[in-house]
Amino acid sequence: MNKRLPLRCPSCENLLQVKQLFCDSCKTEVTGLYSLPIISQLSTEDQKFILDFVKASGSLKIMAQNLKLSYPTVRNLLDEIINDINNLDTDEKQ
Repeated sequence: MNKRLPLRCPSCENLLQVKQLFCDSCKTEVTGLYSLPIISQLSTEDQKFILDFVKASGSLKIMAQNLKLSYPTVRNLLDEIINDINNLDTDEKQ
């Protein structure tokens, strides 16, 4: 079972930040306060869609076939992800 990095605080639902990184090989520790990459802030479903989209060479036609959805539905899913990414990018720049 692969553990997934939690994105939201279980107490208040705010987005979590990375405070410490650790190298298991040389035992180096990096401490600070870092935001998660934008892709990591997306839902698991959106991340899977993006990964599948890249594997399909960016073809919405192939995505529609693989997901057994219509082309316009897949286009709408992609547009929603693009909108979410733009919103996260805007939030990060503020």
